[in-house]
Amino acid sequence: MTANKMRAALTAAFLGTAMATGAILTVPASAAIRAAVGTPLSEAKSLAAAGNYKAAMAKVNEAEAVSGMTPEETGIISQMKSYIGVKSGDASIGGAAGAKAKFANDYAAKKYADVIADADMLKKSGALDTSAMQVIAQAYYLSGNKKGCISYIKGTLGNAGGDATQMLLMRCAYDAGDDVTQREALETLVSHTGKTEYWSDLLKLSERSKGMADHDTLDIYRLKMLTGTIAGKDEYTLLAQLALQMGYPAEAQAVVEKGQAAKVLSDDRSTRLLTLAKTQSAAKAASMDKDIAAAKAAPNGDALVKIGEAQWGMGKAADAVTTLQAALAKPVTDKLDAQLRLGMTQYSAGQKPASTKTFDAIKGPDTDKTVMIAHLWSLYSKK
Repeated sequence: MTANKMRAALTAAFLGTAMATGAILTVPASAAIRAAVGTPLSEAKSLAAAGNYKAAMAKVNEAEAVSGMTPEETGIISQMKSYIGVKSGDASIGGAAGAKAKFANDYAAKKYADVIADADMLKKSGALDTSAMQVIAQAYYLSGNKKGCISYIKGTLGNAGGDATQMLLMRCAYDAGDDVTQREALETLVSHTGKTEYWSDLLKLSERSKGMADHDTLDIYRLKMLTGTIAGKDEYTLLAQLALQMGYPAEAQAVVEKGQAAKVLSDDRSTRLLTLAKTQSAAKAASMDKDIAAAKAAPNGDALVKIGEAQWGMGKAADAVTTLQAALAKPVTDKLDAQLRLGMTQYSAGQKPASTKTFDAIKGPDTDKTVMIAHLWSLYSKK
């Protein structure tokens, strides 16, 4: 949210429509407002206009002390109290209204240190709500204290404030170079909204993770394709080349064909890449039955994992599920990776609850790239 938008929201939230329009300034001449009430209120208005807020509030208290108060009198007294409180900008005089006014004035004047300090005053006045805390977090950000912004949101605001708070947390984390917090905020935004822009940022952040192997990058680009965030010739080409390099030519062929259909891949290099992918894909399809038989006879399931991932790239998700379940029935060198491939194939085969369960069962340190990618798949499977 921009500073101007935040300021407008603050005015609406903390001053209220009546205060902003100045409707309170006229004490109505009505039979429902007796002289014993109306006279001190008129004096209170004059005193407030002159800046003598304590005396003005004393006159309001005098009016309020009149017995037999009518609903109209009660209402106008309440408005006058709010008016004086807002005009004074002093919590000791106007209570919550005064505290809110000072808070709004400090923000409007770009006194961000004062806005942050106003939190105690708002809390004592019972006016420190979620909207106020969001503005305080914004003040940390606008003052340049990005780490303070992160700390305040995590320690005080938490998940309150919805997606607007998470967007601010993401911005603060990006500026502070805090990839962990930025990822957390993006994951929350993705899970809440599913918006392409958040998926794009999250996958770009994941792609920049240290220690990424080619297979990890392939998985990130697969998710780019699925989430509609893959962009441009270079990304389509990289995805196709990685799939070909990893031994999944049918997947590479499908990527190039999608790139051509999107009018992104139209050069001679792309044509050669497609020809190579088709040739290798045909050869792999021809030897598939033989490869599966050999893999089933092997003492471990590694070859079956590879075949299952290839079947997924061929669009044979149901077959891939069967193959990967057979692989996991044997010892495998990388069980987490095998589970990841099973989850992918289950999702593509329409077994979404099962896929989510499989992804969520992949546990390990945050630095493990398979764990990171499984978490991304889990987010995608729950969309």
